[in-house]
This record gives sequence, C-alpha cells and structure tokens, in this order.
Amino acid sequence: MNENKTPGGEPIRDARVLGVPKMLILGLQHMFAMFGATVLVPILVQGYGLPLSIQTTLFFAGIGTLFFHICTKLKVPAFLGSSFAYLGGFEAMAKLDTGKYAGMDPAVKLQYACGGIVVAGLLYVILAAVIKAVGVKKVMRFLPPVVTGPIIILIGLNLAPSAVSNASTCWWLAIVAMAIIVAANIWGKGMVKIIPILLGVVGSYVVALIANAMGATALDAAGNVVPLIDFSGLASAAPVGIQPFFLAKFDLTSIFVMAPIAIAAMMEHIGDMSAISATVGRNFIQDPGLHRTLMGDGIATSLAGLFGGPANTTYGENTGVLVLSRVYDPNVVRLAAIYAVVLSFSPAFAAIVNSIPTAIIGGVSFILYGMISAIGVRNVVENRVDFTNSRNLIIAAIILVCGLGFSNGITFSAGEIHVTLTNLAIAAIAGIALNAVLPGKDYEFGADVTEGRSGDFGRY
Repeated sequence: MNENKTPGGEPIRDARVLGVPKMLILGLQHMFAMFGATVLVPILVQGYGLPLSIQTTLFFAGIGTLFFHICTKLKVPAFLGSSFAYLGGFEAMAKLDTGKYAGMDPAVKLQYACGGIVVAGLLYVILAAVIKAVGVKKVMRFLPPVVTGPIIILIGLNLAPSAVSNASTCWWLAIVAMAIIVAANIWGKGMVKIIPILLGVVGSYVVALIANAMGATALDAAGNVVPLIDFSGLASAAPVGIQPFFLAKFDLTSIFVMAPIAIAAMMEHIGDMSAISATVGRNFIQDPGLHRTLMGDGIATSLAGLFGGPANTTYGENTGVLVLSRVYDPNVVRLAAIYAVVLSFSPAFAAIVNSIPTAIIGGVSFILYGMISAIGVRNVVENRVDFTNSRNLIIAAIILVCGLGFSNGITFSAGEIHVTLTNLAIAAIAGIALNAVLPGKDYEFGADVTEGRSGDFGRY
C-alpha cells in the first residue's frame, strides 16, 4: 500500500507528493511551533540576570536538530529546541554569590553554567554507549509503557500552567487562536487541514494587529496593562547580525548544579521518543535505535553549551504538529531547522516574532501541550497496559503524584553545592524503581500488541 497519501486520507510520509511550495510552508509551521518556547528560554534566563542570547539559542536549535537527524539516519521527525528543564539550574547559577562566584560578572557565570550543560550532554552519550553495549531490550525492560506513558502525560500536564498563564494575558485573543486551529483541523480541506498551527498563529496575529490599531490592550507578567503588540524591540534591531558566541568554562560547582538535570532530560527524551513513535507508527527506539537518538540529543546539547547556547531537547510542540498535520516526513522538520539557522542571523526577525502577543502563544500551547498528554494516554491504551493489575495501577499512581506533587522538585545540599531533582526526574526515578522491584512484570520490549502483551513503542 502506498504510504504517501493525500491530506484527506492516510498520513503523509513523503511530503514531496505535496510539492515544494507546500513543503516549505509545512517547514515554516514547525518553525513557528518551536519558536515561542525556544526563544522563551533565553528571555527567562535573561530575567535571572544571565545574558543568554536569543540568536545563539536559535542557531543551536537549528544546528542541533540537523545533527540529531544525521545521528538518527534521517529517520526521526523530531525538532530539538531549548530545554526548560535547565531553567532551575540557570536560576541557581545566577544566585550563586559565594566563593569564586561572589561578585562574578553575569556573563562569566553564564560561561560556567554552559560548562555544566556540556557535561550534562556527555551524560547522554554515556547512556547511549551503555545501551549500545548491553542492547536496548535490557535497558527498555526498565521503561515499559506503564512507566513511560504516565511520564509522557506529565510532560504535557507540567507545561499546562504555562499555557494558561500565557493565555490569561488576553483570553479573547487566545480563544481566537484556538478557534482558528480547531476550525482548520476539523473542517479544513487540503493544505488548510495540515497547517492549522501556522494558520492559528498568522490568523490571530492579523486580528491582533487590527485590535492593536483600535487601542486593544493586554496584561504583562506583573499584571500591568500594556499594548496588545509591542514593537519597541524592532526599532533597535539590525536586519543582520552575528550571534554572540563564547567558550564555556568548567567548575565542579557549576557542573553539580547543571549536570544532574540530565536525569530528567534523558527521561523526557525517552518519553518524547515514545510519543513520536506512537504518533508516527514507527518504532524509533529500535530503529534507528535509542542509543542513536540519545547520542544525537546529547552531542547537540554539549555543542550548544560549549559555544554559549542552552541545552537542547526533543520538542513536544513539534510532536503536537505531527499529530495535527499528519505529515510525518522528517524533511519537513529539517526545513524548520534550516529556517532557524538562517533566521538566527537576523535580530530584526527575532524582534518581529517576539512581538507576537503572549496570548497567541498561550492559545496555541493550549492545544499542543494537551496533545502531548493525550499521546501519553494513547501510549498506555494502545500498548494494552492492564490497570486492573494492582502492580501497574500503583506504578502509574505514584508516577503521577510525584510528577504533580513535587512541583518545586527536591534540592540536596553538600556544602556549597546544591543539586536539584525536578519533579519529572523524581517521577521517573520512582517509576523505574517500582517497576524493577514489584513482582508480576509482564512486559517484553518488542512484543507485538496483537499478542495481548504490553507492546513496544510505535508498533500499532
């Protein structure tokens, strides 16, 4: 059967059947989906007092994605954007004011923080080497769908407050964005049906421009009334500019602050690979292999940190785009990566995109973040996880409570060194441990779900 179907039928696995112009538009949609969250990381880090560059972040998101695709044999339709998991580490580094960090220039502190990110990325490579040495089946027996499914659900649920917070700056505009996306995806025909996110962003932005001209307002993070669209950054932005690269510096304190976050990030990576596999219907954990996806993500993270960028991670936003568009061709994601690299040379473009009202990002995120959790539910259902089994019920319950209850994580102190485990890391550790010690495990990685067992990821 031909896998390259038209938009009204089966998923499209080769976007060339749509023609080059439509492929370019699809790539633009993926770029818009990742852009808001990717640039939000340096904006938040700048708020902590560390001068992380938006341009550098965009550059390494694009380069990291392209490198990831090379590592994964060009098979996995994933985009690597800047990771939110490391925000706590950046904040901790910004607040360090003892020992050598007392009175240190924020730009130098950022160099040390990036050194910790380099080491964090190398931890991915170490895990990838272990998986390659012992085999993915021995590793994945500790990560069955009863563990990864709830973790995927948590990824979406943890992002949900961000969507609500952003949408609350102007609820009517967020609803406009959501309405356009829903209408395009449910009732749209042809190309309209497969670019709902792009239409939602552009359509609601046009509405915002009109409303702004009529004097409409929004709320900022502090609750102050501000214009709906802020063009102030555009006036001072040059059309073309080089990214402010720098070399990372290394210190044990910064390494212990940043590197342990890789525990949560690696679990998130495995969850994202499971989600993408479930979405696309391909078992990427077996082919091209979890060791390859981890290696690609890890080296991309280390490369970014080495030259002044934040850690990368596979982006759930783009998985949400895959769900809605049903276009699974990795070439489309690579186009988005190329766009990101090119646009990273334009401060003016970054300023234009940053002028998109926060409420629009919130409206889009409402759907995309919900899609991530829904994929986690699908992962559990389609792998036939038996929740009449008390063992499975206990594992899922504790994962969910840890992931939602430890909202601020847990911080361990050893002298001047503070190590924080995020809620996702705690949930992952609890789930893996319980799955390993509780009796009655019936999972076998690679088993076909049609045989009535908990199956692998993506084989549906």
